[in-house]
Amino acid sequence: MRVAVVGAGVSGLTAIKCCLDEGLKPTCFEQSRDIGGLWRYTDSTDSGRISVYRSVITNTSKEMSCFSDFPCPENFPSFLPHGLLLEYYRMYARHFDLLRHIRFKTTAVSVRRCPDFATSGQWEVVTETNGVRESHVFDAVMVCTGHYQEPYLPLASFPGINTRFKGQYLHSREYKDVEAFRGKRVLVVGVGNTGGDLSVELSRVAAKVFLSARSSTWVFSRVSDHGFPFDMVSTTRFNHFLDWLLPSALSRRIRFRKFNSWFNHANYGLASTKSSNFKVIINEELPFCLLSGTVVLKTTVKEFTENSAVFEDGTIEENIDVVLFATGYIFSFPFLEESVRSLFDDNRSLYKRIFPPQLEKPTLAIIGLVQLTGSVMVGTEMQARWVTGIFAGWNKLPPTSRMIADVLKKKPPVKRNPSERDNLKISFISYTDEIASCAGVKPNVLRLLLTDPRLALAIFFGPCTPYQYRLVGRGKWSGARNAILTQWQRTLKPLRTRVVDDSSSGSSSWCWMCFLALPVALTAGFLLSKNPRPGWSLWVGPQL
Repeated sequence: MRVAVVGAGVSGLTAIKCCLDEGLKPTCFEQSRDIGGLWRYTDSTDSGRISVYRSVITNTSKEMSCFSDFPCPENFPSFLPHGLLLEYYRMYARHFDLLRHIRFKTTAVSVRRCPDFATSGQWEVVTETNGVRESHVFDAVMVCTGHYQEPYLPLASFPGINTRFKGQYLHSREYKDVEAFRGKRVLVVGVGNTGGDLSVELSRVAAKVFLSARSSTWVFSRVSDHGFPFDMVSTTRFNHFLDWLLPSALSRRIRFRKFNSWFNHANYGLASTKSSNFKVIINEELPFCLLSGTVVLKTTVKEFTENSAVFEDGTIEENIDVVLFATGYIFSFPFLEESVRSLFDDNRSLYKRIFPPQLEKPTLAIIGLVQLTGSVMVGTEMQARWVTGIFAGWNKLPPTSRMIADVLKKKPPVKRNPSERDNLKISFISYTDEIASCAGVKPNVLRLLLTDPRLALAIFFGPCTPYQYRLVGRGKWSGARNAILTQWQRTLKPLRTRVVDDSSSGSSSWCWMCFLALPVALTAGFLLSKNPRPGWSLWVGPQL
């Protein structure tokens, strides 16, 4: 079976690898000259390709966002600069010999259903290389271009920005480093992860930085209690079980109490416990910048005048030189034929956030469009494993009517603004477990408690790392168990550049905790297996 893969970013790489695992024949079309997608940094924005800014570092740790059968090198730090992350992708591509399946500098111009699609499920893919177009026929298509495609720039919501305002305005896509902003008064619109990062970075060289926030924003650090990566401590099956078990009102109180344990967000004007519309971002330095006055938090912009910004609370900031919109991105698939593209207005219109359910044959998969509270890279790999299993005939989809009913059940009745998409993130464990169940690779904690209690306790109380999904089923990896039991060693290894004696720590307390936790894990595994309830995670931070 011939499969076209569009894009050679992280989603495209794992799609190629999963195709090969299932005995399929992938051909990947990548319009640029190299792999990596947005994680391959470039100084230029002229090519139209979106890439990260120079100083970006991952928000999720290496153990929580690596490929499930290819751990990050132990000497890599827990949170990776873009250069190291790209090197990891190159290592993955070399190890599994993926590059020979990629056609670089080749653009997918159009993807259309063949005339006999209702019976064959085939697609006509037209590509262009150096001005020469070529037509191909594929049995299936995996679209791996992600959701960072077109900048979302809502100028209509900011009266005067492109009529009266005399300063400069730009989208964060055009931002690369601080030099162009030195000595200027900058207004950053949008307080997501990017808006927070850029505000902090600009505060070191700008004359003044103002940060405009529309909704409540809770700020977390990558460093959790005792210095461990936050996502490894919070994203556990035990915490997921508590989220499932506790009443929503109590969960909400616990959530906000945890949010405010670092600092009182209301004092900083960031968030209120009474707010129902909020987002969570990762930023260690933003609270100090607000405390020191190098960043000033503002309400929503009402309008712009020639050189100032008027805010909804009536305040005015004069002499604004630059407005930087950190308002996110929207997705579009211009190469898809309109009749197919019109079937989904966002990922909630797709079955399991992957398949357009109305198609006669399930041979088109949208990979990596999902928004998760954890690493999107892990979610895209799980999607690709399930999808290629379907293409190969090992996995089956339900009838069209059931898929459409499932989509309608999960889709909110009110269409939201693209800038509010963070509120639609799905629980990392809920979603990944759901797709893993469909693919037959979800670990059974109850069974492991009887056969391998040490591993079962590590899976239930420890971080939900991607290796868990390589213990059973198709694609089972012999190194998965050891990868789980040694994940903390790989986390601490890069810190061992200066070793100090700490003989007070011992293993007896851990052994007692595991012994006492055994009945909890048994009860949780039984209840969740009898009554699974997918939902929104209250314990984990943002995605990579």
